[in-house]
Amino acid sequence: MHLIPTQEEVVKVLRDTGALRDGHFEQPSGLHADEYLQVPLALRYSEHQRMLSVGLSRKLRANPEIRAITNDLSVVAPMVAGLPVAYGVCEAMRAKQVYWSERDNPNEPWHFRQYLEPKPGEPVVLVDDILRSGTNLVALKKLLESFGATVVGLAVIIYQPTPETHDFGDLPLYYLAKLEARYAVDSRHCEWCSRGVPLEKVWI
Repeated sequence: MHLIPTQEEVVKVLRDTGALRDGHFEQPSGLHADEYLQVPLALRYSEHQRMLSVGLSRKLRANPEIRAITNDLSVVAPMVAGLPVAYGVCEAMRAKQVYWSERDNPNEPWHFRQYLEPKPGEPVVLVDDILRSGTNLVALKKLLESFGATVVGLAVIIYQPTPETHDFGDLPLYYLAKLEARYAVDSRHCEWCSRGVPLEKVWI
């Protein structure tokens, strides 16, 4: 295993743990895809969680501007899948702290827990297990900036862009592997539906 795991090494871990599967899947957004990816299925194993988090931390530390502010850096994740990655990255980087955003249901905005909120000017790295559409990370970035925090980077284990992926502009993006799933907007435009490939609905 390399100091920073390669694309091939990351994909092997995902497949060996059942986190990455081939087939015909319908996501909650309605998109159909030929891959299923649920990174927490890999993170449940401590050796994989450590390897992936440490590898991601090394990607961040390779940026001299981020490395220079490590002692003051906070690692922030959306609940809940991003937390194992955030704690692993924080420990490996010896960053200042971890905290998270949460919400009571999908129809409510993200918020920080009472007594747990950023300070003006605080440097922050956003961390999650995966960047797919980026909707949650966009909301978290806006929430942090509303408190005056400075978001200096975005780091995820897997970057799996979709036709709906948000643009984060000039914000540096770090990831260990990029997966290129194929998508269809609905069943009427889906080649797997037209071929009669069995469909499985997933919650991700």
